Amino acid sequence: MALSVVDSSTSNNLSLIPSFLYSSSYSNLKLNHINSAAADGMVYNQKKTAASGGFLVAAPSEPRKKKIELYSPTFYAACTTGGILCCGPTHMAVTPLDVVKCNMQIDPAKYKSISSGFGLMLKEQGVRGFFRGWAPTLLGYSAQGACKYGFYEYFKKYYADIAGPEYAAKYKTLIYLAGSASAEVIAGVALCPFEAVKVRVQTQPGFARGLSDGLPKIVKSEGALGLYKGLVPLWGRQIPYTMMKFASFENIVELIYKYSVPKDQCSQSQQLGVSFAGGYIAGILCAVISHPADNLVSFLNNAKGATVGDAVKSMGLLGLCTRGLPLRIVMVGTLTGTQWGVYDSFKVFVGLPTTGGVTPPAITELAEV
Repeated sequence: MALSVVDSSTSNNLSLIPSFLYSSSYSNLKLNHINSAAADGMVYNQKKTAASGGFLVAAPSEPRKKKIELYSPTFYAACTTGGILCCGPTHMAVTPLDVVKCNMQIDPAKYKSISSGFGLMLKEQGVRGFFRGWAPTLLGYSAQGACKYGFYEYFKKYYADIAGPEYAAKYKTLIYLAGSASAEVIAGVALCPFEAVKVRVQTQPGFARGLSDGLPKIVKSEGALGLYKGLVPLWGRQIPYTMMKFASFENIVELIYKYSVPKDQCSQSQQLGVSFAGGYIAGILCAVISHPADNLVSFLNNAKGATVGDAVKSMGLLGLCTRGLPLRIVMVGTLTGTQWGVYDSFKVFVGLPTTGGVTPPAITELAEV
């Protein structure tokens, strides 16, 4: 028989308390009674709250889920927001390259090469000179990106519906071209005033500090239409650029998935890598096809009263096609690849599939946020 040794002080203290209060059976009984009463009270309070028209807050572990229906107004709003995020900040980030490129186009005798152009700009204008025109660049290309991506998704669906499923699949590249061209007509109108200010601020030292004083200065000297005198050349640059950007990207991405790993077997990070690679290749093609018009835009916005004929006469056909092209290939290739990466990253963030290739079977009509 085992003996239990209890401290005398402990034994004396326990003897002063009725045994039923510290016995295990009573403690369990009391605890069950308390829990039961608390539960009854919660149920009563919930019923009372509901009866009085109150509300209950959902538990943090059960967040409300929203859904974005493909091709709904919310879907197009998400694509528009993605366009703003991928175009405005990325164009602003390459402002130093853009400043040197524009000056090489306007004054090739002074800015003879990329390296000498950077060195000369740094010597004459300092580091701040490389970021001249950042404000019209940010705002202008944010507006352009919103229209470009938002309306591209809209027109792509619109033309596909007109063509019907069979012809939409058969002539999908034509639908990409038509949708992107339609979107860029609108996007060019949004960009044009900011582009006019940007070019002058970057190529005419002393013209203005930026958008706030450059915009009213042009309006005062040339009227509001002076902001749009470069619209047709801008369309000539941007429409072929955008058509190449979207149509080539869609086809390149489709080929990558076709000859490597199917899209529905790729992780999200792999799909975003494909978006960047497809965008970079598309950007190189974009730079080549749109470069003559880019030279025209820079020339016309820099020379008051100049015409397209003046630009061709001054620069020559060869100069129109090649002046500043190597730098623009680097700039536009990197820019376009990054834009597609950012755009599709945002789409993934809000629960939408990445652009191009076959949409995964799991995502057909609705995307969860």
